[in-house]
Amino acid sequence: MPASQSRARARDRNNVLNRAEFLSLNQPPKGPEPRSSGRKASGPSAQPSCPGDGTRERRQSQQLPEEDCMQLNPSFKGIAFNSLLAIDICMSKRLGVCAGRAASWASARSMVKLIGITGHGIPWIGGTILCLVKSSTLAGQEVLMNLLLALLLDIMTVAGVQKLIKRRGPFETSPSLLDYLTMDIYAFPAGHASRAAMVSKFFLSHLVLAVPLRVLLVLWALCVGLSRVMIGRHHITDVLSGFVIGYFQFRLVELVWMSSNTCQMLISAW
Repeated sequence: MPASQSRARARDRNNVLNRAEFLSLNQPPKGPEPRSSGRKASGPSAQPSCPGDGTRERRQSQQLPEEDCMQLNPSFKGIAFNSLLAIDICMSKRLGVCAGRAASWASARSMVKLIGITGHGIPWIGGTILCLVKSSTLAGQEVLMNLLLALLLDIMTVAGVQKLIKRRGPFETSPSLLDYLTMDIYAFPAGHASRAAMVSKFFLSHLVLAVPLRVLLVLWALCVGLSRVMIGRHHITDVLSGFVIGYFQFRLVELVWMSSNTCQMLISAW
C-alpha cells in the first residue's frame, strides 16, 4: 500500500494538467448566466421594466433611421424645386434694376412705375364704369358689363391667392395706396400681370383691331409684367403665374358670358 500511494503521488506530481495555470482546463464548463439574474440580484429597490418601454424603444429605433435618411437624402422633387426657386430669386434680383434709389436704373423708376399703373385695377374699373355710363349701344354695354365682371373676378381671385400664399417680393418694397385698395399686397401672383393678360385677351377676342394695335396690345401686357419685376415688386414666377391666371379668368368669363338682356336688366336695376 505505501508503495502504491507513493507511486500515485509521483504520477500526480508529474502530470502537467495539475499545475496551477492549467487547473481551469480540468473544470467542467459553466453555462451562461441569464442576464436578468444580475438585475434581480442588484437589490430589492430595483423595479421591473414596463413592457411599454420596450415597444417605445423599438418604435424609436425604427423611426430614427428613416428620419435621418429623409434629412440626408432629400427627394429629387425637393432638390429640383429648391434649385428653380433659387434661380427665380437670383434672376428676379438681377432684373430689379429700379428697385431702389441706389439701383442702376433708379432714374427710370418713375417711368417704369407709370407703365405698371396702366395695369392697375382701380383705373380699369373706373374707366369701364365711365364708358358704360356713356355708352348708348346694346352691344357696347354688353361688352363693357362683361369686362367689368372680369375685372372684379380678377381682383377677388388675386387677393384670395395672395392672402393664402403670402409670398414676399425679392426686395423690401412697401405697397402703394392703390395696391392697398385692391388688396394687392403680396407678391404671388402678380395682379397687374394677370389683369394685363386678361384685358388684352378680352380686347383681342371682342374688338376689331388692326394688326399693329394687336401687336401693341400684347407688348403692353408684357411690359406691364416686366415693370413689376424691374421695380422689385414681384419675382419672375409671380408674373408668369399672373399671366396664366389672367388667361384662365378670361376663359371663365367666356363660359359665364352675360347676354344683352341680362346686362340691360342689371343696368336698369343699378
